Amino acid sequence: MDVRCRRREYTVELVVLYFAGKSRIAKVNVTEKRIDLLNLDTHELTGLIASWNEPVYRVRQLQRWLYRELADDFDAMSNLPTTLRTRLKEETTLGSLRLVAAQNSADGLTRKALFQMADGQTVETVLMRYLDAPGSPEDSSDPPNVARRTVCLSTQVGCPVGCPFCETGQAGYIRNLTLGEIVAQVLYFARVEKRAGYEMPLTNIVIMGMGEPFMKFNVTWRAIEAFTDPARLGMGARRITVSTSGYVDGIYQLIQKHSQVNLAVSLHAPDDKLRDVLVPVNRKYPLRELMNACHAYVQATHRRLTFEYALMDGINDSPQQARGVAELLAGLLCHVNLIPLNPTSESPYQRTPYARVQEFQRILNNAKIPTTLRVEKGIEIAAGCGQLRQKITQHNSQMAALPLATSVGQ
Repeated sequence: MDVRCRRREYTVELVVLYFAGKSRIAKVNVTEKRIDLLNLDTHELTGLIASWNEPVYRVRQLQRWLYRELADDFDAMSNLPTTLRTRLKEETTLGSLRLVAAQNSADGLTRKALFQMADGQTVETVLMRYLDAPGSPEDSSDPPNVARRTVCLSTQVGCPVGCPFCETGQAGYIRNLTLGEIVAQVLYFARVEKRAGYEMPLTNIVIMGMGEPFMKFNVTWRAIEAFTDPARLGMGARRITVSTSGYVDGIYQLIQKHSQVNLAVSLHAPDDKLRDVLVPVNRKYPLRELMNACHAYVQATHRRLTFEYALMDGINDSPQQARGVAELLAGLLCHVNLIPLNPTSESPYQRTPYARVQEFQRILNNAKIPTTLRVEKGIEIAAGCGQLRQKITQHNSQMAALPLATSVGQ
């Protein structure tokens, strides 16, 4: 039986946690030999349950507890027999992520979480709430009038692309996430919103966090299947967006899936010379190949494509470059999402002044390229990709260098 549940052992000797301005030294010895249920699709879970001589309807019951009831405790699964719950507790887990830090924006609409995995690596996820009416969550004791609740999830620890303006890209690449580690990010925030009183905890998923989703297309696609499978999360494909730095092979693989999932492409430059610097994957997949793939995607799916463009002061924000973007995208069913750069600690790149942002947008709109300006969320909590992780990593390094007695917070 192949249920993709290879058992692995990890030992994490020392973890320094930083949360709410306080630090802790925590010695953690983790040995993980159990099956992560979130790593299993319906076929694989059926195989596992069958190998335990349980009836097949237990699969449906278990999936409902995992993805609809959002249970985080086997004891809550009241319609499962005690013997099965005991075996599940002994041989499986409900995900392998552990929350080590969380921050909320001042308006309460953005929440960022830093998770630690069984091998000690950390990954970020962000929940973004968008109001459907003026006001803020503090205006009422009832759940706020939130029109959308979007989770931005990660697919890798670090990123291999190495964009110089991105905190994650500058931190380097460590490994891909497993299916279970990706799905667990979404379920965590679904629980958060369910406890806040929302009948539909999440409305959208964007795969735009740490990592390049198409570098390991199969795992990303299995995660999308988990999100859209009616037996699991059951979200509509059009509510999911996957963003790529320009992995052309992944775009063609997505085309072959005949899916209604939305595609976003990180553009950031209108020419190869600059894009080679800002998005180094361009050296493998230059703009001509990328644009051919984008046209093929639109032709095959009839779906509008999104191009993301982070504006950097004096780098890619001139009127001439705006006209270059308009020329590059002419005739393509698309829109451009202009992004004021989230400044990072190590990068020399700075955000474009607002007046120049408006001028860039005006040029694109005049060229009949639909353009929006991304609403900034969570700057004060380091909500840009990789920023909270890097902040805490730096703090941990500083604390680990101190004598132990000095390092331990109150």
